Amino acid sequence: MSNKGRVFSGARPTGRQHLGNYLGAIKNYVELQTKYDCIYCIVDLHAMTTLEELEYIKTNTAEMALDWLAAGLEPEKSILFTQSHVPEVTELHTILSMFTPLGKLTDLPTFKDKVRLQPQNVNYGLVGYPVLMTADITLYKAEIVPVGVDQQSHIEFAREIVRTFNYRTKKQVLIEPQMKNTDFPKVIGTDGKKKMGKSENNHIELALSDEETTEVVKTMVTDPQRIRLKDPGNPEVCNVYTLHQYFSESEQVQEINHDCRKAKIGCVDCKLILSQKINENLGSFREKRNQLSKNPQHIWEILDDGAKRARKIAANTIAEVKSAAGLT
Repeated sequence: MSNKGRVFSGARPTGRQHLGNYLGAIKNYVELQTKYDCIYCIVDLHAMTTLEELEYIKTNTAEMALDWLAAGLEPEKSILFTQSHVPEVTELHTILSMFTPLGKLTDLPTFKDKVRLQPQNVNYGLVGYPVLMTADITLYKAEIVPVGVDQQSHIEFAREIVRTFNYRTKKQVLIEPQMKNTDFPKVIGTDGKKKMGKSENNHIELALSDEETTEVVKTMVTDPQRIRLKDPGNPEVCNVYTLHQYFSESEQVQEINHDCRKAKIGCVDCKLILSQKINENLGSFREKRNQLSKNPQHIWEILDDGAKRARKIAANTIAEVKSAAGLT
């Protein structure tokens, strides 16, 4: 890899990606490839903190990689791999855990939230999740981590672990990652209330057919106060209009804004236009995805090659870390 600055980002294998994933992360991943050396990881070990997901990890990993590649991630420019295929990450996780007070881990709001969500499955991996995430980033000497507002505390905690390690070993081995805010607003789901996601069943998958996309868009909740066609609408509170701003041309967005307020366009027609624009925007993605899906083994070959390239970086980092910690 070159010296353009190194970016790392990882995501749990959630299977087929949706519009929220695309607008909030994948689109940014693709753009970063032109400016940085990028390392993108499907963090399957993190997924194991929720044991119910085990049977889906492999399938979800393949589906996610397929969507990432179809969206424009290029193995020639970036390293794309699966977390567990680089065992050095678990070794670094173990070493860094010796420098991380348990009290700080259990005090993290994210840990408390998880305990609330799965009180019957508070496993060790759930507690050590932030340390493994720190290992993910620092193993590859990543300087930049693209994050949303909800992830900033995680990166700051990783920086704290790095500072502790470097201070106690008196070696500046690990790099404190810098946050690169994605500055993308939360994508609301088809229910018009909650963040788009599979757990809420309010998502629109990228890989749907044109017809399937249209049917899902038809179910979207619009302006709750607009009951009849002749009622003037309020685009600011309509999630359909919000998505128009991402997928429709600026002139058309302005026209929809005006016509909605004047009751010249109804919610049904507005949704049909949106589904058309989404399908137009995702046309090349779906074509490429269909081609890639014809050879599923090729997806695993790309991930395997990425893991080999990632391990070369990881081996050097582990050697430096062990030496600094007196483990040579």
